[in-house]
Amino acid sequence: MCCNNEKNQMFNELQTFIDGLPSKEGALIEVLHRAQHIFGYLPSEVQAFVAEKLDIPVSKVYGVVTFYSFFTTEPRGKYVVNVCMGTACFVRGAGDVLKEFEKQLNIKSGETTPDMKFTVGSLRCVGACGLAPVVTVNDKVYGHVTKDQVEKIVAEYM
Repeated sequence: MCCNNEKNQMFNELQTFIDGLPSKEGALIEVLHRAQHIFGYLPSEVQAFVAEKLDIPVSKVYGVVTFYSFFTTEPRGKYVVNVCMGTACFVRGAGDVLKEFEKQLNIKSGETTPDMKFTVGSLRCVGACGLAPVVTVNDKVYGHVTKDQVEKIVAEYM
């Protein structure tokens, strides 16, 4: 988050979204998805804002944020690379693919490059077993990925 004006605009955008909901009851996950889309992650101040606006305890918001792997409390890179580690992907070499992303980007799984360009992680399953091993970069899905293709995938986003 850059400056106070930009930050205020993001909070205003989230407030507008919440105000437009037909009901605040049961809307926590939907609101958290929108908040993460707006802010890029869910720091404590955003969680507190959501709790206040939905009239629920911050502990409930924190519990949901930390339970679901989709949500993050840490800033992520512009490009989030996830390697599926589900059974089908794993047995077809996903571990080697993940290691190659770590090598190419010089970071470990769960880390972000110092320039905030890439975050590397893994997922349990993306539901595309026929394409195993699967890699996602933000919303783009790559199927049948080998460690030899990693350099080319990284280069697409440089």
